[in-house]
Order: sequence, then structure tokens, then C-alpha cells
Amino acid sequence: MNLAYYLVMFDAASDAIFEALGIGQDYRRSANSTCFAAETHLVYEQEMNVGDRARILTTIIDVDAKRLHLAHEMLREGEMTRACLQEIMFVNVSLATRRVVPWTALALENLQAALAVHNALPRPAKLGRAIGIKR
Repeated sequence: MNLAYYLVMFDAASDAIFEALGIGQDYRRSANSTCFAAETHLVYEQEMNVGDRARILTTIIDVDAKRLHLAHEMLREGEMTRACLQEIMFVNVSLATRRVVPWTALALENLQAALAVHNALPRPAKLGRAIGIKR
């Protein structure tokens, strides 16, 4: 698979976690805001081929008044070895002003509760990496 297909699969995982966290389509309609990706990093570890089935595990890394930091790990179905890691920072954006705005009180409460659970999980390896050529 090339770069675009990994991103499509991770984007679907983001949509699924948004729904589970209460910041999906209903939130978009009621709050008139939604998540925009502000920054993302991909770490490729094993090649996935077209037709391979994948399982994506998501860990909430952090949350604040306006941001959601996630990590998605892609594993080939039936295997425990990671194929790819996506680290992604989302911001909550008003659809009216196209500016970053705070989560609603209920959304922030849901996100903080989920973060408390995820804080007990092991952190995926290779978070926080930067791109550069070491000299």
C-alpha cells in the first residue's frame, strides 16, 4: 500500500473514536464544530499490501480545552507486530468561524474521562519523534 491508503485507514479509525468519545457527527451538528487535524506523524515499520486486513488500536495520549492527541497503531490482522504508527493532534474548530474553539463542557468531560482510562494503558513506542537527518 502507498502512503494514501494508510492515511485513509487511520482516518476511518479517527472517525470511529470520535463517535465513541461523543465528538462525532452528532457533536458536529449540535456544537457546530468538529475536529481538524493540525499535525500528524507516520512511522512505517512493516509493509502492508493491498488486500491485507488490518486492526487499528487507538490510544488517547492527551486532551486539553481545545486539542485531542491520539496515537493509532496498525497491525496486520492475526499478528501482534505493528506495521505503522500514526501520531495525530486534532483541534476543535468552529464551522462558523473556522477558528479553533474550546470543546463544549460535555465533550471535554467525556474526553477527560476517556483520557483517565487510557492513562493506565502502555504508551505506543516511538511517540514524539521528529523528522531530521542526524549528522
